[in-house]
This record gives sequence, C-alpha cells and structure tokens, in this order.
Amino acid sequence: MADKEIAIIKTTEGDMTVEFWPEVAPKTVENFKTLARKGFYDGTCFHRVIRGFMIQGGDPQTKDAARESAWGTGGPGYSIKAEFNDRSHVRGVLSMARSNDPDSAGSQFFICHGNAAFLDGKYTAFGKLIQGDDVLEKIATTPTHQPDRPNKRMGVSSVAIQPAPQVK
Repeated sequence: MADKEIAIIKTTEGDMTVEFWPEVAPKTVENFKTLARKGFYDGTCFHRVIRGFMIQGGDPQTKDAARESAWGTGGPGYSIKAEFNDRSHVRGVLSMARSNDPDSAGSQFFICHGNAAFLDGKYTAFGKLIQGDDVLEKIATTPTHQPDRPNKRMGVSSVAIQPAPQVK
C-alpha cells in the first residue's frame, strides 16, 4: 500500500519507529498522526514507566516540570471513541491510554514493555514498534519514584510521521 505511514518517536534515549494499524483502529491512527503533525507531542515526556508493563506519554502537561503533580491528566481538549480490536497487547504494541471511561482517550498513549494481554479488548491497540526495542528497554527499565515517574526525564523531542519504506 503506497499510503502506509510510520511514526518516528525521537526521545532522549534514542529513536523508536512504529507502524500503524489503520485496518483495526482508523480513527485512532488518524488522531495520533494529526496530533504528531501539529507538533503536539514535541517536548513532552514518558511520565509513567512501569518495568515489565509499559511506558506512557503524550500528556501536554509534561512540557512543564512544575506541573508534575498534574502529569497524566492532560490531553488535546477532546476525546475519541474507543476502537477495541483483536490485536493483543504484547511487547512493542502502541495503544491509547484512557481513564475509566472507554471513550476518554485523547492524546496519551503507551507502548507495552511486557505482555499485557489483560488489556486486550479494553484499550485501543493501534500500532507496533518496528525499530527501537533497545530504546523501549532503556526507558522501561530506568529507575522510577512514585507514582511511576522516571527519576531522569525520558523526553520526547518529536514525533514525525513519514511514508513507510517500500518493501520490495
């Protein structure tokens, strides 16, 4: 497919590349790409890190260290409808974070560090890491303090949407 795109997440620990699954979560993929193209994620950080589970980012409030107590509560000012699907939450899967309301996701996302199959059918999986597993490992295993905050800032400098390399 000629219009397939990937995202390159540039972090302080290196780059991670994800492919999208528009066939199972088209609106979620489009939302993420739209936010990335606007620079929404630039300057944010992975504010919630749980080794063996996941790394979470996408909160615009993480651009301001003084707002750390509110990290995890920010978003784009709107929510999107959940697109639950049959993709399993295994290591490297990209999924939307949300509150208790299934339709409360906006901008926050997570990348699974371990197998989180208990989230299957409850969270919108919409892509998978195809490069940068070493970066996922570095971020996921960094020392943390309560409430699951990395001791050292795990920054996201940018999220770039690019055409996927053509596989011959």
